[in-house]
Amino acid sequence: MSEHSANPSTAAATGRPRAVKAVIPAAGLATRFLPATKAVPKELLPVVDRPVLQYIVEEATQAGLNDVLLITGRGKTAMVDHFDRRPDLEERLAKKPELLAAVQRTTELAEIHTRRQPEQLGLGHAVGYAESHVGDQPFAVLLGDEFVKLDQPLLPAMLELQARTGGVVLAFFEVDPAETKRYGIASVEPAESELTDIGEVVKVTGMVEKPTPEEAPSNLAVLGRYVLPGRIFDAIRRTEPGSGGEIQLTDAMELLRNEGVPVHAIVYRGTRYDTGMPLGYLQTVVQIAAERDDIGGEFRKWLAEFVNSDASGGPST
Repeated sequence: MSEHSANPSTAAATGRPRAVKAVIPAAGLATRFLPATKAVPKELLPVVDRPVLQYIVEEATQAGLNDVLLITGRGKTAMVDHFDRRPDLEERLAKKPELLAAVQRTTELAEIHTRRQPEQLGLGHAVGYAESHVGDQPFAVLLGDEFVKLDQPLLPAMLELQARTGGVVLAFFEVDPAETKRYGIASVEPAESELTDIGEVVKVTGMVEKPTPEEAPSNLAVLGRYVLPGRIFDAIRRTEPGSGGEIQLTDAMELLRNEGVPVHAIVYRGTRYDTGMPLGYLQTVVQIAAERDDIGGEFRKWLAEFVNSDASGGPST
């Protein structure tokens, strides 16, 4: 079995419900991208010809999460518009079937719901706004500035793991030890043997926020994907403001762990795109453009010429 796939029937055998809804917190101000994000939500910045948010919704729907809740903020209604019908545009594209299909596909990807977060008081605070939509059922959280390659899926294994354990499921990726100070880093131990068929699973024993290389318990950093039990909402209500005066999702998960709720993680070794900062966003655009069948060849040729050009902008000799 692939390390990123799992047999869905094994979850059914536990009698636990399987997550079918996804929550995407997307209310932030994206100050790193100002002034571009003054009027355009960061989640709609294009990666070639699709916005970041569409890649994330596609990742959710590929895993069977066709019910998607966007936690939005002031000035972000365009995110919803992207997934809405545009009959006037569709009419004008009637003689351009490929473009028409691409536009119509955005309306058919998922059932999109929204909930407004009046003020941004942390990730835990944002996730708490999903309670009325999710209820007491497990659900996935996908942060709005990270996604993975669709042919290297992560969520199916996470959903399977949560259905078996009933607890909190995270995703980790390995970072260079010198980079631990940029991420939340996990302390882990081997997972139970009956879970190892799902993939590279570890049991989480603690989390440290942005430790120095000397203080880091491992080099496993948190990736922006979570599968959470419905009881996380009660934990969020009981969580006091932490770093920056915000309600941190990490603190709510740690509260559950201390109360005996199992916390596991999948170690992801596929391709992860991080568009949360300008450099990562540009790297994502270049990587995906270079891999495209339609423009990749020409783009790679131009990119090589550009990289090899001299300071004046002319080709090197």
